[in-house]
Amino acid sequence: MLSVVLLAMFVTGCVTNTDSRFAREADRDKAVRNYVQLGTAYIGQNNLERARHHLERALELAPENPGALAAMGLVYNAEGESELAERSFKEALANNETYTRGHVYYGAFLYGERRFEDARDQFMAASRNTSYDDRASVFFNLGLTEERIGNLEGAVTAYRRAVDLSRGDPKSLMALSRTLVESGEYQAASRHYSRLMTLMQRNQNLRHSPESLYTGIRIARHFGERNKESSLGLLLKNNFPNSVEYQQYRVMMSNGQ
Repeated sequence: MLSVVLLAMFVTGCVTNTDSRFAREADRDKAVRNYVQLGTAYIGQNNLERARHHLERALELAPENPGALAAMGLVYNAEGESELAERSFKEALANNETYTRGHVYYGAFLYGERRFEDARDQFMAASRNTSYDDRASVFFNLGLTEERIGNLEGAVTAYRRAVDLSRGDPKSLMALSRTLVESGEYQAASRHYSRLMTLMQRNQNLRHSPESLYTGIRIARHFGERNKESSLGLLLKNNFPNSVEYQQYRVMMSNGQ
């Protein structure tokens, strides 16, 4: 009888201890998540001191946490410590190779370092996660890197996905229209550019850029829409006379292209 009671006490004690351990682990995980969220928010505010404080607290609790390591990489990069930044990004992905945000952060870092092929690999890895909440931006960044390495077809493909996933984000529509023009696909470029113009008419906060005006000029010229071309050209001249696009437009006009 005594042995049964002792066994019951032992089992009860084990359950209590196990529950307590799980509770402590849950509390620790929650604290780490909160520290990482706070640290990332402070990075967005460019308050690196506060960001570092919260991320170091997270790493004290969980030294291998990929979120904390990747965010710390952002801090190092903002401070100009590129070697430490890359080390943090690599360590984050070594601890969790499927950590999508880590691939995004690392890809952005590599893009800034002008290591475009390496950046493309990171964005490609990030794009495979179909449940990632900002997948449209991943494809937009992928399009940028494809352009940088001269893969126009890959850029068009990536921008198409960004447009589809964002349901017509203006910057994605602009990039897709421009690269379609570069590819000689004027019909498709015109269709997407028209969508962009509709958005601009509906949203007064959207304004023409030198890029959007010059893209519209090239489309109008291809289809022989002289009045539209002249109107866009005048806007480009009046609003962005020192832009690269206006110089390109002047060359186009002088060559009669």
